Amino acid sequence: MTRYSLLGTIVFTALMLGSFGQPAQADSLEELGEDAWTWRALTQPSSGDDVPRIARPAGWLPDWSAQAVAARHTQLNEFELRWQALANTADSPESVTDYRLIGSLLARVRWELDHIAAWQRQPHFYITQALTPIFETLLPPPPLDAARIAQLQALLQHIPATLAAAQENLSDSRGPFVDVALTQLEQVPASLLGMHEGLVSYLPATQHSAMKEHVDKALESFADYAAFLRANRNSLNQTINVGRDSYQFFLSEVALYPYTPEQLTIMGAQEWERSATFEAIEANRNRDVENLPLAANVDVVIAQLSIDELAVRDFLADEQLLTIPDSLRHYQGLAFPEYLSPIGWLGRTLDLTNQHRLDSNATIYLPKPSPDLGFFNLSIARDPRPILVHEGVPGHYSQLALSWMHTNPLRRHYYDSGANEGTGFYAEEMMLQAGYFDNSPKTREVIYTFARFRALRVEVDVKLALGEFTIDQAADYLEQKMNLDRGTAVEEAIFFAATPGQAISYQIGKLQTLAFLSAARSQLSERFSLQHFHDYLWRNGNVPIALQQREYLELNK
Repeated sequence: MTRYSLLGTIVFTALMLGSFGQPAQADSLEELGEDAWTWRALTQPSSGDDVPRIARPAGWLPDWSAQAVAARHTQLNEFELRWQALANTADSPESVTDYRLIGSLLARVRWELDHIAAWQRQPHFYITQALTPIFETLLPPPPLDAARIAQLQALLQHIPATLAAAQENLSDSRGPFVDVALTQLEQVPASLLGMHEGLVSYLPATQHSAMKEHVDKALESFADYAAFLRANRNSLNQTINVGRDSYQFFLSEVALYPYTPEQLTIMGAQEWERSATFEAIEANRNRDVENLPLAANVDVVIAQLSIDELAVRDFLADEQLLTIPDSLRHYQGLAFPEYLSPIGWLGRTLDLTNQHRLDSNATIYLPKPSPDLGFFNLSIARDPRPILVHEGVPGHYSQLALSWMHTNPLRRHYYDSGANEGTGFYAEEMMLQAGYFDNSPKTREVIYTFARFRALRVEVDVKLALGEFTIDQAADYLEQKMNLDRGTAVEEAIFFAATPGQAISYQIGKLQTLAFLSAARSQLSERFSLQHFHDYLWRNGNVPIALQQREYLELNK
């Protein structure tokens, strides 16, 4: 056992005993929340999504052994009992919100373990658990210090254990997800070897051979895993959907949406029609305007992004839309380091930092401009601003950083994408309506195209979850309705099938935000301040919108 896995065992055992040796009974929401989030940092599955990333303890390694999964169930049961025992202790608008937040967290763990059950059903889940922690270790910009190199070595050495756990746990493997895993496994050798080659110039000479040895052993384990999956591919269950009951559990208990799947479909369709109409009107208005040109090279995109990032801060202040403190660091662009590009397919190539790195800039890694880029990267190569306002300022980076500064620790964590992605999507149209894109007609079209895409995701998410779409049908639909490149369409369909509930978060979170703003403006009347409202929304941006609305209206009677 390495010192890294020993550390995890000690901390995990302490949690299993209850509050690091204390009786397994919370005296307060704060204590329960602290215990639950300490546990979550050890046990949360890795994800290719950018917003749910979590700060891990030093030396952390993923553990998906059967014993570890059983321990997760045991600990979750205990946390649920502790949470239920605190039901009558919430006596203020804020404490009611905090109580429900912890409930959402515990429901999410239940959703992951027992409803999605990726650890039993999705073979590509283990590729993510093996490789995404490596990707996340390499996401912060260079230099690579000794601690990061040591963590990278430990994660590479741990890959065989993760893949061995996969073979032990995949008792309900689903055929389409096996096919996804086998396709991904074809990319792994070139990805890891390319990563290693890119790392050579960043590593001490004494580390070169050891790193190559770890990569080679990892590749042997991946080859064995592929053989295991191929040998067990026939006669598997072909079902990928979670089903209506489980999906409704997610909506009601995790995301805290007051909607049924059928209502979501109607809401998404209405927004598709609205955005498609406005896109057509905008395109007609701009019929004689040339399309946005591709940037000459990546340095031009990076420089423009820096200019735009400063300009958007000034715009937010001048228009009294949102308070961005001077202490907030910046959202910068960089070209891909040689070691990151080969493994970029493992997740969103953004480093949004975390609550322990508030003094670091956020970073988006940008590819060379090319007409062959995928949907979103192509838009960045023409104008970085639509992605800037969603992912950077005033979007995800600003929202997350402001939440990480919250005086209440329970508000610093991710619960569901509805609030985060809803706010990021809302920020796009907020900036459009406020006039930020008035100087670029074709960029306004991009904003409406993004809106149409986010609206379409609702239908795709619901139909995948209810079994009305296969992965291929979802990809075909996205390709047809959005004129997406095939690679982006397939990537989106696989991600949405494996993580039901994520794709609805953009549109449904935004619609909830619009309803929240409307209710606040109606109640406060002449006391309503858009900037005050946005400051509250961004600061509490990890809190599901339904809880934010109830609390805000209670506090501002």
